[in-house]
Amino acid sequence: MRPFIVMSAVITETAPTRFKLTVEQYHRMGEAGILHEDDRVELIDGELIRMAPIGSLHGGLVSRLTRLLVERSAGRAVVSPQNPVILSNVTEPQPDLSVLRWRADDYMSVVPVAADALLVVEVADSTLRYDRDVKLRYYAQSGVPEVWIVDARRRQLLVYREPAGQGYRESSVLLEGEAAACAALPGLRIEVRELFATGA
Repeated sequence: MRPFIVMSAVITETAPTRFKLTVEQYHRMGEAGILHEDDRVELIDGELIRMAPIGSLHGGLVSRLTRLLVERSAGRAVVSPQNPVILSNVTEPQPDLSVLRWRADDYMSVVPVAADALLVVEVADSTLRYDRDVKLRYYAQSGVPEVWIVDARRRQLLVYREPAGQGYRESSVLLEGEAAACAALPGLRIEVRELFATGA
């Protein structure tokens, strides 16, 4: 009679791991046609995040802020609407507006990085929690000196300055009748009521 052989195997559980994209891989996906401009995604901590559709209020606020920032930066900075800023090798958001250090080529030859940003502005009509609780952390970690979040639903402006770790040492909520001034650009001042007034 043949002996009965018992075979055993030790099965260990392996936790699934996420594959994180680098900024370089993200750019290659665009160059290869895998991602298109109309896909509206940004890279946050190695993951592709689909951006919310742009409604009329959001689009109008971005257009108004672009006009006001261009007028008041007076050639001292580059105002870049809805273009990427590289924060790390795995994070490249597309803020609604960036006010960047002056470059004569308007950043045609390079993608701006966190050190180029004087001010980043996010317009939040349906994305306040994401902009404030997620993206703000990455702006702070990379050293972006100042971030404004326009809270379109409450008609107020959230201002963050002095990055420290995963947050900002200074924060304030500005209401109609108050104004924000960019610390890096003396004279660049915007009143909250200007953002929402008809015909501002």
